[in-house]
Amino acid sequence: MIFINLLVLTISLNNIQSWILAEDFYIKYFFLDYVQIPWHFLIAPFFYMFLIHYLEIEKRSKNLLKSILPVFVVIIIIRIGFVSFFSDKNTLDIDYLFEKYTSIEEIFSLLVSLSIFVYSFFVLTKKEQLFSKILSFDNLKWIYTFFKLGLLTYVFWIIALAITVALDFKEYIYSYYPLRVLTTILIYWIGLQSLLQLRLLKERKVLRKKLNFTSYSQETILNIKEKEDDQKVLFDKINTLINQQRLFREPKLSLVFLADEVDISASKLSTIIKQYSNKNFNDYINDFRIEFAKELLKNSDYKNYTIASIGLESGFNSKSTFYYTFKKQTGFTPYTYQKSSIS
Repeated sequence: MIFINLLVLTISLNNIQSWILAEDFYIKYFFLDYVQIPWHFLIAPFFYMFLIHYLEIEKRSKNLLKSILPVFVVIIIIRIGFVSFFSDKNTLDIDYLFEKYTSIEEIFSLLVSLSIFVYSFFVLTKKEQLFSKILSFDNLKWIYTFFKLGLLTYVFWIIALAITVALDFKEYIYSYYPLRVLTTILIYWIGLQSLLQLRLLKERKVLRKKLNFTSYSQETILNIKEKEDDQKVLFDKINTLINQQRLFREPKLSLVFLADEVDISASKLSTIIKQYSNKNFNDYINDFRIEFAKELLKNSDYKNYTIASIGLESGFNSKSTFYYTFKKQTGFTPYTYQKSSIS
């Protein structure tokens, strides 16, 4: 939470500072009008720090913030020195020189920020083996969405800087308005998602511990790795395995995955399940998930947990899929079912 809060804070301070300068609040105060804090320099580093802590890989990752903070301080010192040196010079000259300097500084900030952003995406996509534990709790779709919004923000930032240079660093403030609007939306989105996702992660960890759920091991399926002539016997063994070991709660469970584990072809497994359950693989597995979710929803011990955490711990990969499937099979929403069952 520390780094996500710092991320939201720096974006907010950057936007507030831009708005204050655009409104000429400091026009009578020379020093305040020119000594601006380059908050944008810290946005990407704070996001990177949040990412590695959320993925629980901070001990095996580079601490980029230690390298960025000294540079950030040096930039501020250079700004103060710049303003102090030109404080008694012609105002028109310093306006132009200052805008030119800050634009060059911002281009440097953009390049550094974009590099950290790309490296963060590399960590997320290429080092999944380092955070497999978190992947069992969170599919990280919301973080991928943040990267898409972040990429759009960089596009707006590049356009604004390009317009600034094209206008020779004069009357460029309006080119930043779309960027400010987008970053404002980003602030609210990050704040909302972080609160929801961090709460969900915490709940799922507690819920899983309470349910004493552990991932299955290869040893649990060795007893059915044999060529059964009787397909009904094979189906019963698979059915028992899924139920007793609660494989339906595994996020990776798919027809191909299960077929590989029980050492038969996916087409054969699909045929057996269709023949003896009268359902396709997804509906067959969802039956287990819905029944398990119903047990939790009826149990007063779990009434303080969110519906989303119960659905995800039952094996569904999203809250919306859980709600849709539950309503389709039971005729009730999970909330209505829980309320009527406990009360």
